[in-house]
Amino acid sequence: MQGGLFAEEKGFQPLAARMRPHSLAEYAGQQHLVGPGKPLRRAVEDGQLHSMILWGPPGVGKTTFAKLLADTADIAFESLSAVLSGVKDIRDAVERARNRKQVEGRDTLLFVDEVHRFNKSQQDAFLPHIEDGTVIFVGATTENPSFELNSALLSRTRVYVLKNLAADDLKALLRRALDSETGLNGRLAVPEALLDVIATAADGDARRGLNILEVASDLAQDNGEGVAELTETDLEQVMQSSLRRFDKGGDVFYDQISAMHKSVRGSDPDGALYWMCRMLDGGADPLYIARRLVRIAIEDIGNADPRALRLSLDAWDTQERLGSPEGELGLAQAATYLSLAPKSNAVELAYNQCMADIRQQPDYEVPVHLRNAPTSLLKSMGHGAEYRYAHDEPDAFAAGEAYLPEALHGVRYYQPAPRGLEIKLREKRERLDARNEASPQQRYPAGKHPS
Repeated sequence: MQGGLFAEEKGFQPLAARMRPHSLAEYAGQQHLVGPGKPLRRAVEDGQLHSMILWGPPGVGKTTFAKLLADTADIAFESLSAVLSGVKDIRDAVERARNRKQVEGRDTLLFVDEVHRFNKSQQDAFLPHIEDGTVIFVGATTENPSFELNSALLSRTRVYVLKNLAADDLKALLRRALDSETGLNGRLAVPEALLDVIATAADGDARRGLNILEVASDLAQDNGEGVAELTETDLEQVMQSSLRRFDKGGDVFYDQISAMHKSVRGSDPDGALYWMCRMLDGGADPLYIARRLVRIAIEDIGNADPRALRLSLDAWDTQERLGSPEGELGLAQAATYLSLAPKSNAVELAYNQCMADIRQQPDYEVPVHLRNAPTSLLKSMGHGAEYRYAHDEPDAFAAGEAYLPEALHGVRYYQPAPRGLEIKLREKRERLDARNEASPQQRYPAGKHPS
């Protein structure tokens, strides 16, 4: 198709597709990346594009941003879906890009949606074409790239984190959709309070917010002057939930999720259940509540009762698989169980302290006895030498061995709480520490560094 990337196509297009921005000025949110003076914005404006990974939740504009990059730089746009494409599709797209570069002298942006769904060999297929400049690779993922993408691919790209859109960004987008000629072109009037409801219900997802607005426009009644007026009744039909308690401003919703979290932390199952039901009755996304329960299981319970995390994940899975009402019952089961589970924030405290130390301290080398030695050369350099294989030791514990860098020997990040299963973990750690101190085989015999 000739013309700009966002040239209108024949046939019906959803409102979300029609509202794709034509410029960075129209792009909603992500000001930490594309705000004035930000490096990524300068790269786009200067035409100095580079391969990248866009990491963020659904609906934040990953696909839109990739198309905007190509349109702004006036380069070709090729798109693949890791769900639907295979190695042959990759080869075909690369071949088109190579021919385009040789014949037209034009670059190609190759966008790969859900790139984390490609296996290692499929991800590796992109590497030579990124390196020789055949394509500018832009992958989109909802999963943590560090865990889901090959290190080789990550080393050839930059990772940018896209965030859920703030309520103000969503409202600005909704207003533009109401007024724009390519949107609803002034044919729908939405009271400010209901615009707040839609923005909050969208939960950071621009596509969801625009879809709600579009369906609502079909239900609203014309006022006789060519303009339809949206009512609470119309919006309730769209969202299939009552607006009686729905937070129209945003603050009450976050107050309620805070109240639920604190009820669980305070071991009150009734309070947890009440605030959870208030949010569900008000139109909150059950999956948002599921995510919050998982966070609570990790942050406030941890190893005091590891079953809490599994139960929370099972509730999330039930909600996704079965929907209402079984899903909500699963959330209720998780919320009440978490409320009465023993509490410990020891894991969170340990993680935060360890991350703080790593950011502030030197990059200590891996001790030689812990290094990998897959080749004879590395073995000759002492890698893995004198390492004590725990399974060959009494009780599968190498007393006196050390696993931190020597400068950190003796540091204790994880301090089990005196509650739940962590009582047992604390007792075991104390026994192991005593055996370490009594062992004649001290890895660092000069003494411990203070924790």
